[in-house]
Amino acid sequence: MVRIKQSTDCDVLIAGAGPAGAVAAFYLAGSGYKVCVLDKDRFPRDKVCGDFVGPVGLVELLRLGVTRQPAYQQSNKIFSASCYLDGGQLVSAPIPPIDGLPPFGRVIPRMQLDQWILEAAQGAGATILEGYRVKDVMLHDDAVMVVAEYGKQTSRLRARLLIGADGSNSIVARALRGHAPADHDRIVAIRAYYENVAGPHDQADLYFSGDSFPGYCWLFPTGGGGANVGVGVASQTMPKTKFALKSLLQQLIEQDHALGRRLRHARIVTKVGGWPLTTYNHRLPIVWDRVMLAGDAAGLINPLNGEGIQYALLSGRWAAHYAVQGLCHDTLAQSHLMPYARTVESELRYDMSISNMIVQLIRNRSLNPLWLRALQVIGTAAREQPGYAAVAGGVLAGLIPANNLLGQKIIWGSIKQAAISLGGEALIRSIYDPAGSMRDGFDVSKAGVKMAFDTMRNPLDSLKWGMGVTGSAAELTKQVYRDAAGRVTAKRSV
Repeated sequence: MVRIKQSTDCDVLIAGAGPAGAVAAFYLAGSGYKVCVLDKDRFPRDKVCGDFVGPVGLVELLRLGVTRQPAYQQSNKIFSASCYLDGGQLVSAPIPPIDGLPPFGRVIPRMQLDQWILEAAQGAGATILEGYRVKDVMLHDDAVMVVAEYGKQTSRLRARLLIGADGSNSIVARALRGHAPADHDRIVAIRAYYENVAGPHDQADLYFSGDSFPGYCWLFPTGGGGANVGVGVASQTMPKTKFALKSLLQQLIEQDHALGRRLRHARIVTKVGGWPLTTYNHRLPIVWDRVMLAGDAAGLINPLNGEGIQYALLSGRWAAHYAVQGLCHDTLAQSHLMPYARTVESELRYDMSISNMIVQLIRNRSLNPLWLRALQVIGTAAREQPGYAAVAGGVLAGLIPANNLLGQKIIWGSIKQAAISLGGEALIRSIYDPAGSMRDGFDVSKAGVKMAFDTMRNPLDSLKWGMGVTGSAAELTKQVYRDAAGRVTAKRSV
């Protein structure tokens, strides 16, 4: 019997025209493949985001030719960042210089950024289908079919390969994994744009407080006295806390002295928009037969700082690279697409495991006094030890691998500063302010009692938190071991 192969509408169908999908389309179309990009929205469109593009992301934009846009050259540069805790400055430092990277980031509203990248993909030959909402995905031996709605019409599109780049609420990921993202893999955030913002236009600010922890508020200047201001928190905490984010943002503006100074005369000029982010979970697959996930759809968001644009740009390029290999040899089975998944893992998993470990710990709000005290120690160490500040700032900006946080310089610097800050302060206060010293001891005891009380009142939540910390610790230990083994192997081969 002769089997007749059904035709396809394109070589590659990409669900989602954001940075990850558009970047993949750019490289695939440029390699000569017929590429169709679907998106439920019509561009240009806004996307709720912090808008900060770090130096690594800027290099990726250079590859795409986006940096030639006149408006890109006019976008606001960020050369430094400051962190504050309850209105007091913890540390302020420039973006550390890294070979091959610009010493600055840019704040580029997504209304512009996403349009520029999409135009680059279109210029490379990709077909853009706007207003198409993906509803279902079906895998066949010789193709993948996507069911999409356009208005009241339903379309079925066949392709040799599908790249799901349809965001944190990815329909492609949900169809193939069989479930929605878990709450413990979620961050929720809101943002708005302000004008008449005071302070330096080239400095990004992060604000921490006991009210919003384990979340934070940000202020990223957009230039001309404007700024992107928002707040983000972990979706799941122990004990359970329902944050009313709009009220929390307004409360922080009114009560945080540092944030208030910059926004005292500012005026909000847009609606407050909110969105959920799905963070990285190494247990979830990102490739199947004829399907790959990229960007937010793959959960490539750092749980510690919410960074996603950089990973979207990188994963779009990685996905296109391995897709070209599979398309060229018509080998699009899951096993042949696994090199893409292994690249994501080798490049990001170690860093994400460190970030996830930190986030899992600080989900326990009963221990907020301890976590906030740790922030003070880190801030003091960063102020007094330039090397420490360069590493910590580089990790936060996504410039250097997070495993540098486990290096001798950072660990010893933290221990040293903790001993000086806590031990020295305790000695001085015991001599000059014995009542204050007793209050500190009482605060620590109170935190311990609160944790014990919350554990008894919410045993299941406490158990989940403990299991989450244990699982994160096991994953981090595995990555540390793999990294060490890799270093030993590399030395032996030299």
